[in-house]
Amino acid sequence: MVRLYSTPHCPYCVQAKRYLRENGIPFEEYDVSKNPQKADEMYRKSGQMGVPVLDVRGRILVGFRPDDIIKAWKR
Repeated sequence: MVRLYSTPHCPYCVQAKRYLRENGIPFEEYDVSKNPQKADEMYRKSGQMGVPVLDVRGRILVGFRPDDIIKAWKR
């Protein structure tokens, strides 16, 4: 399961969700604009406050990086 930290108005978050769905990758989405605990969790994992941040099987990816997402998922 992928953990996706996002906000509703982030175009790269929308692309990441679409990519995950199209590739059959299950994910949980956390809206960090409404959930301060998840925002803190995202920052602890990534050192970043920008979204999207994806936790793919323990590999932390900042930004929408399709090639890295699929590589991390398939490992």
